[in-house]
Amino acid sequence: MTQQIRKSESTTRLHRHAALLLALGARVRARRNADGMTRRVLAERSHLSPRFLAQLEAGRANISLINLASIAEALDIELPLLLAEALGGPPEAAREVSMLHTEIQTALGNASPARLKKLLNELRVDTQGIFARPVIALVGLRGTGKSTIGPLLADSLGIPFVELDDMIQDITGLALQEIFELHGERYYRIAEGQALEKLTDRARPVLVAVSGGIVTDPASFELLRSRTLLVWLRAEPRLYMERVLLQGDRRPMEDRPDAMAELLQLLEQRSSLYAQAHLNLDTSRLAPRDCALKLMEAIRLEQVAG
Repeated sequence: MTQQIRKSESTTRLHRHAALLLALGARVRARRNADGMTRRVLAERSHLSPRFLAQLEAGRANISLINLASIAEALDIELPLLLAEALGGPPEAAREVSMLHTEIQTALGNASPARLKKLLNELRVDTQGIFARPVIALVGLRGTGKSTIGPLLADSLGIPFVELDDMIQDITGLALQEIFELHGERYYRIAEGQALEKLTDRARPVLVAVSGGIVTDPASFELLRSRTLLVWLRAEPRLYMERVLLQGDRRPMEDRPDAMAELLQLLEQRSSLYAQAHLNLDTSRLAPRDCALKLMEAIRLEQVAG
């Protein structure tokens, strides 16, 4: 009888532990998604492997306290709060917010659509400041500086920076090279559209770098134009190739003797689409940090005007 009781207690304890790991994984994933952060970025910031983080978010990783502290720091949240959320017992401040949400929902039950719209706009100003369009997107050919200027600009604006390609890899579970080799460009464009829609649905301030070819997909381009502040980074044609090669990427030149002519043709085809961006900046003669400063001021003016 004693053995049965102990076995039952052990089983119950295992179930509690499994439930805790599932809840903890769910909270980490929710926090990461809310910040517009890909799993790869979280892995880099916490110094843990993407595979381990995938197991953690699925509730299958028995994480140490030290590693959990690293994840909390990477997510910019206090470790006790992260644990409290996972345990289902939020601190008093979080409980008070929950009660206020309920009271507000009750009070707005009979409000008119016009009143609700006005209140929503006021809340956006209060919580997002200048970000009338919370998602800011950088577009342009490779070599214009999206990945270099993007983090500097995001830091100046105080918002996260993500690359849409990272989100595509999260959604598909495939590396970019595998996507193109196994499924082709059309599959990539579909996944790209899904990633963009997911990002813009959050309506949280974020700066995203998108592919240069996204403008050729009508649905994705319309989404960029209508739901983001679209910024076209451009440069003198010769610089596109030089910058990419300086980064160690020889793909633009590999087995393509007419690579420059092809690039000029591509630029000619897309320029009229890029020109529909809300803002644009020539990065040819400016250092990355100067580009970020110029864009920050232009974005502030555009957002306030919008």
